[in-house]
Amino acid sequence: MFPFLGSTCCTSGTVSRQAYQERKLLFLKWMRDDLETRLAGLNAAIATIERQLHQEEDTTPSA
Repeated sequence: MFPFLGSTCCTSGTVSRQAYQERKLLFLKWMRDDLETRLAGLNAAIATIERQLHQEEDTTPSA
């Protein structure tokens, strides 16, 4: 899935399955944290635009 996680180009010997799984887990958790951060930013941007639209609706005089 992530071939660079098990590459042995920089280390000597083979990588144990457990060590590979641990690195894979750390990488996936890092990806999840990064996506959660991005999602929080998107949610904040959406909320801001929705709030601005509602404020404009409230200040626009009815015909």
